[in-house]
Amino acid sequence: MRPFAYERARDAAGALAASAEVPGARYLAGGTNLVDLMKLGVERPARVVDVSRLPMDAIEELPDGGLCIGANVRNSDLAVSRVVRERFPLLSQALLSGASGQLRNRATIAGNLLQRTRCAYFQDVSKPCNKRDPGSGCPAREGDHRNLAILGHSPSCVATHPSDMAVAMAAIGGEVQVLGPRGTRAIPLGGLHRLPGDEPQRDTVLEPGDLITAVELTPMPFARRSHYRKVRDRASFSFAVVSLAAAVDVRSGTVCECRIAFGGLAHVPWRALRAEELLRGAPATQESFARAADAELEQAQPLRDNAFKVTLARNLLVRTLSDLCEAP
Repeated sequence: MRPFAYERARDAAGALAASAEVPGARYLAGGTNLVDLMKLGVERPARVVDVSRLPMDAIEELPDGGLCIGANVRNSDLAVSRVVRERFPLLSQALLSGASGQLRNRATIAGNLLQRTRCAYFQDVSKPCNKRDPGSGCPAREGDHRNLAILGHSPSCVATHPSDMAVAMAAIGGEVQVLGPRGTRAIPLGGLHRLPGDEPQRDTVLEPGDLITAVELTPMPFARRSHYRKVRDRASFSFAVVSLAAAVDVRSGTVCECRIAFGGLAHVPWRALRAEELLRGAPATQESFARAADAELEQAQPLRDNAFKVTLARNLLVRTLSDLCEAP
């Protein structure tokens, strides 16, 4: 049993103050990831600051057609929101493909963005892991890495980001609203998570004490024609081997605009910028989709046992875009 202090914040300012008093304090909302990591001994905060009752649980339509989602909105509530299902079906589908109904009822949007890798070496404190213990090594590179990264990894870490929701949000784009010791700021969704480099212990660009208060999604009318597809080892309650969030605007057989992001391939939700660039102005054909996929996946550096992900990701992109372009 590891003792820790618990404090329930009455407001955002109180949460920041309570966090600042104890180095390494952690915010608690749904607790579906943090509590598990505390049980495993991966996280050992001296203080847990409960922010679950802060008034950050609204889903608001913005005048420009975007959406403001409070940090404490539950995954299940966002997934079934009428405006989300109509304007951003890929986001609703991503949320419903993650975890179980019970966990979705508890997990929050901010917590989903910040959940940590499910790499077995990271979760096993008896093993070395640069993400958990910087400088100790990355046994996954030569060990069990079938479900780990093929894009953007480094000698220090080959872990993947586990969130489905974050992949859909990366495709949509927007900003993460943050309150920190130095005031408020907005972080682009595509800039929140970071590749491992030589500091794999840092999953995001957030600083100690930073509290996510909301996520603002950009207006994207063509997202009504969108889809999230997830390939996994079993039908439910399983993390992605490869996943894809895609939205496409096709007019007269030509791709006018598109957004694509992969999950299960990198330390971050991977925005497929090369593929998007090739597709804009191209005919909406399987040949175009295959060329775009190949261009994106040229960057892949698969390890011994996960090269199959390159083919799987390529086929997933071609199939998903083909299905979307056949839709009315």
